[in-house]
Amino acid sequence: MSKQADQTPFSGKSEQRNYLLDSEVKSLIDAAKRTGRYGQRDGLMVLMAYRHGLRASELVSLRWDQVMLDKGLIHVERVKNGDDSKQPLSGEEIRALRALKRDQGDSAFVFCTERKGPMEVSGFNKLVKRAGVVAGIDLDVHPHMLRHACGHKLAAAGQDTRAIQGYLGHKNIKNTVIYTNLAENRFRDFAKII
Repeated sequence: MSKQADQTPFSGKSEQRNYLLDSEVKSLIDAAKRTGRYGQRDGLMVLMAYRHGLRASELVSLRWDQVMLDKGLIHVERVKNGDDSKQPLSGEEIRALRALKRDQGDSAFVFCTERKGPMEVSGFNKLVKRAGVVAGIDLDVHPHMLRHACGHKLAAAGQDTRAIQGYLGHKNIKNTVIYTNLAENRFRDFAKII
């Protein structure tokens, strides 16, 4: 599979884009649902990694005591000394989580293997890579691209940089401004002012 290169403006460098576009995330979720034996679980894992900007290790260590289905919230515990947060769950996520809980039975972890143990980071990496190939995404797809896609989506929607920092759990805002610096609409209204 060839790698898609995005030309970095004015730099002369050609690098692979490190995030997925909305259409690619949707294709990845659909591919994850149809690829393995546990399609609903796999599609939900990709969806939640994207919507909550979760690192692979944060996703696979997610426990049911962090999920408040009745309140429509999830308590995200960040790694890398990041800031934890409570984030809203969409109706789609709540329905899928309820179905998953019914199907898998007793387990402290949300995302389990067929042996009822927690999913491993390496297993999620393989799942995402395989779904990327099935989806026909012309990039070397990996789970962290979902976290970056979340940051880019929030910045493109005009969300405040500090709010994005809190949502992604960044201790240092320098890690957040990469998303706002690349937002297409960053200078949208400047022509009206100058």
